[in-house]
Amino acid sequence: MNIVLLEPLGVSQEMLDNLAQPLVQAGHTFTAYPKSTDPQVQIERAKDADVLMLANMPLSGQVIRACKHLQFIDVAFTGVDHVDLQAAQEIGAAVSNAAGYSTQAVAELSVCMMLSLLRNVPQVEKRCREGGVKDGLVGSELGSKTVGIVGTGAIGRRTAQLCAAFGCRVLAYAPRPKKEAQGLVEYVTLEQLLQQSDIVSLHCPLNDSTRGLIGREQLAMMKPTALLINVARGPVVDSQALSEALNEGRIAGAGIDVFETEPPLATDHPLLHSKNTLVTPHVAFASAESMEARAKIVFENITKWMEGKQINKVL
Repeated sequence: MNIVLLEPLGVSQEMLDNLAQPLVQAGHTFTAYPKSTDPQVQIERAKDADVLMLANMPLSGQVIRACKHLQFIDVAFTGVDHVDLQAAQEIGAAVSNAAGYSTQAVAELSVCMMLSLLRNVPQVEKRCREGGVKDGLVGSELGSKTVGIVGTGAIGRRTAQLCAAFGCRVLAYAPRPKKEAQGLVEYVTLEQLLQQSDIVSLHCPLNDSTRGLIGREQLAMMKPTALLINVARGPVVDSQALSEALNEGRIAGAGIDVFETEPPLATDHPLLHSKNTLVTPHVAFASAESMEARAKIVFENITKWMEGKQINKVL
């Protein structure tokens, strides 16, 4: 098998070599490339691959269809909306993801954003550096809040657990409630969640039903004192509508890690210029621990697929 990694996995060369070694010793070839989003470069690198590995860069149908030997696409990410699954299905390629690798990392950043916004951390840090005091910037505690979790997969449930540990009341909305969340969250409708929550934290996948899930109508349901956290997918939220709501004081703040496109963002992106908004360049999934975990998962994906026992199956 010719195995091609199209972008770095965020681990040391030593770890990458150690993970690839059993495959190489078994007679397979393994080639790792630096990241390029140029489809022509990707085609040149991938055209002879039996197995393609990538993280979160786009993999178009043009590239997939140009790979005449491709049998398996191994995605070092939880979401796979950046991969043309229709093209993969057309050529009969199996697809697996790295589900579960970043559950703790994403949940922790979500709570980090909640705490930073509630306690005005960016503002008081700036005030302190300027020789000022806390006047006018005294915040509030997370434990006194009602948190609404949209999406109760592994990350949503872990975020709910962390919020519950702080003492929060935790509401949740999901089209299909999870039995694993029983006793942890109180399931309500999306409208009830938006109306009752002090903080709304998004943890849903991107699909036809969630694209634009939070738009003007939904933002209008939220309390003017409420916060919105998005560590899910950018297109779940209407960025322009959110920016307007923030700048007009119709909601109090937002923590945004994901956007319609992968960073770097255009400097005129509306959420870079909205009030009381924490922005991070899609880092929620990225911790030293999670990067190592996902590398192990994707190499195990290959081994299991070769054994005819595909795990983390998407297609």
